[in-house]
Amino acid sequence: MLNNTGKLAGKTLFITGASRGIGKAIALKAAKDGANIVVAAKTADPHPKLPGTIYSAAKEIEAAGGKALPCVVDVRDESSIANAVNDAVKAFGGIDILINNASAISLTPTQHTDMKRYDLMHGINTRGTFLVSKLCLPYLLKSKNAHILNISPPLNMNPIWFKNHVAYTMAKYGMSMCVLGMAEEFRGDKVAVNALWPRTAILTAAMEMLAGGQSEAARMSRKPDIMADAAYAILTRDSGSFTGNFAIDDEVLAAEGITNMDSYAIDPSNKDNLMPDFFLDVPPETIIKEHIQKPAAASAGGAVGEVGKVFKAIEANLSEELVAKVNAIYQFNVSGTEEGQWFLDLKTGKGSVGQGPSTNADATLSMNSKHFADMFAGKLKPAGAFMTGKLKISGNIQKAMKLEKLMGHLKAKM
Repeated sequence: MLNNTGKLAGKTLFITGASRGIGKAIALKAAKDGANIVVAAKTADPHPKLPGTIYSAAKEIEAAGGKALPCVVDVRDESSIANAVNDAVKAFGGIDILINNASAISLTPTQHTDMKRYDLMHGINTRGTFLVSKLCLPYLLKSKNAHILNISPPLNMNPIWFKNHVAYTMAKYGMSMCVLGMAEEFRGDKVAVNALWPRTAILTAAMEMLAGGQSEAARMSRKPDIMADAAYAILTRDSGSFTGNFAIDDEVLAAEGITNMDSYAIDPSNKDNLMPDFFLDVPPETIIKEHIQKPAAASAGGAVGEVGKVFKAIEANLSEELVAKVNAIYQFNVSGTEEGQWFLDLKTGKGSVGQGPSTNADATLSMNSKHFADMFAGKLKPAGAFMTGKLKISGNIQKAMKLEKLMGHLKAKM
């Protein structure tokens, strides 16, 4: 862990999306120095599924030693941002640091991305980042060590990061393009503009949604603290000399002398098998390798093909307990040497499985028969397969990722 130095004492940070996750972690890190934090987020009332509000975050910030100003802000709404900026200046006298953390995600292919979701991602990620930066800049330009830090990835043009979720990639890269442009635009004014991105998955509400629950997400993630420590290291550097960088969390910390990242893992026993985050320049084969477990022993049975063996094993282990855990209906479109359609009902009774399409599937999964067999044998994890394009999902992604529970159940029984 990176120790606080007190360099942010009295500094004012305007943080979007600060009511939970990475934004709140950065706020709490700065609060330990005695910083002023503008908690700029939408959640004023408790959310039924997501933890934290701007007011609960403000209480934590003040308990950590900082001063907090909770502001209801929708980064798509110029007037709400302007009001929050004005309130911040009145309360604290200016703005020294802006963290553009607010973001929306939908990992859907082109034909399954409705325009409402497209507009949400672009409105929050790209437009929101630009707009908040624009409105904070008059005050950042007056600060002695001004920083803008966008939680966004390096601009990696590898097509693999576009083909499965181009709308999200465009929106997220828009945040990074703000870094590229604004860093040069304000270099002479000594306003630093940088991006920070995690090496691995970070346990946030978004990660829990994608992984289908906290236990699955936690096992392959690091704590938000690693991003908070890396952000702190960047924000305490000289704004005139450190700008225009696309930084990765563990590389930032390594430069500070911290090379052992084990303490940041949610599950220390799985610290060497964490999920790499999107957009990093890592070959697909390496990402898959990160998720390989020891292959399960070959199952007995007749020559029905590997896919058939998998569904036979599933059928033999169906139970009301499994239905209660998963509560979803799946359709599998299998291509390759064992082409066909299968359905798996884990929502009704004790569950059922069979060949043919499902008329009411929650999620449809499409993949090659070899990758399908590898996935259910434990050689390829669903998240890794999805990230590398070997698994395509339409419908409810959260329920699709619950297949990890099914596989864990099967391996325990087989």
